[in-house]
Amino acid sequence: MRLYPCDRYSLPLPEGHRFPVQKYAMLRQRLELDATTGTPFAFIEPHAATDEELRRVHCPQYLGRVFRGTLTRAEIQRIGFPWSQELVERSLRSTGAAIDAAASALRDGVAASLAGGTHHAGTNWGEGFCIFNDTAVSAREMQDRGLVQRVLIVDCDVHQGNGTAEIFAKDDTVFTLSLHGEKNFPLRKYPSSLDVPLSDGTSDEAYLAALDRALEVSFSTFEPDIIFYIAGADPYEGDRLGRLGVSQEGLLQRDRLVFTSAVTNCAPVAIVCGGGYCNDLAMIAEIHAATMREAVKFEEQFAQISRK
Repeated sequence: MRLYPCDRYSLPLPEGHRFPVQKYAMLRQRLELDATTGTPFAFIEPHAATDEELRRVHCPQYLGRVFRGTLTRAEIQRIGFPWSQELVERSLRSTGAAIDAAASALRDGVAASLAGGTHHAGTNWGEGFCIFNDTAVSAREMQDRGLVQRVLIVDCDVHQGNGTAEIFAKDDTVFTLSLHGEKNFPLRKYPSSLDVPLSDGTSDEAYLAALDRALEVSFSTFEPDIIFYIAGADPYEGDRLGRLGVSQEGLLQRDRLVFTSAVTNCAPVAIVCGGGYCNDLAMIAEIHAATMREAVKFEEQFAQISRK
C-alpha cells in the first residue's frame, strides 16, 4: 500500500499553537515500524501540487495572495496559521500527496496521504488550518486526466466540510457526505450532498448506525469511480475539540465500515488523515495509524477492484 508522507516539510508555528503538527512524524514512524515487521507499506515522496492543479478548484486571486504572502490579516486569522514560505511548501506537498494517493488508488485499489483532509478551504478562502482543499483539487485532477467521472467524498472529520460543500455545490459529478458534530465548527455550514449532524456526546453505537445509514443512502443514489475518505481522528472521545464520544475501537469499526462499503460497491479509496486534537499526541497518531493498518487488510480486495 502506497503512503505519501509530508512531515519532513516543516510548519513553523508559535509556541503553544494548538495545531498538533508533531502527529505527522509520529504517524510515519509508527507505520515505518510496522513495515519493518512485514506490513506492506511503501513510503513515497509526494509531488508539490502545481499552479495548474490548484486552479482547477481555487481562484487565481486567492492563490496569488497565498504565494506572494499578501493575505490580509483577516484571511490569516481565518486560516489560523502565520504565513511563511514553509507553510506554502507544506500545503503544496499535502495537496500533492492527495493527488498522488488518488492516482495510486486507481491503480492499486487503495492508497493514502499521511496528511491532508483540508476540507475547510473553499474556492477563494482558507479556513481552520486549511490553505488548499486537497481532496477537491485531487478529485478535479483525476477527472481532468480522464481517470474518473464520478467522485464520492466521505468526510468523517468531526467538523463539517464546508469548503468542499461550497466547491462542489453545483456539480452533480461529485457527491459530498459529511458526518460531523452539529454544534461544532464551522459556524457557517454550506450544505453537502448529504449532511449527517451529530449531537454532542454521540457514542459508538449511534455514530456507527448514522454512518451506516449515510453510506447506504450515498451508494443507493450515486455510483462513484473513486472514494476520498477523510478519516479524522477528532470524533474520538478524548479529543479536546471534537465534543463527540466515539471510542478508539469505535473509530476502527468506522474505518472497517467505510472500507467494506467501498469494496462492496467496487470503488477504490484514497485516504487522507483529517483532524485530531487530543492532548495525547501519541493517541492521535495511533488512531491514524490504525486506519492505515485496517486499509491494508483490504488491499487484495481493493486490488481486485483496480484490475476490473
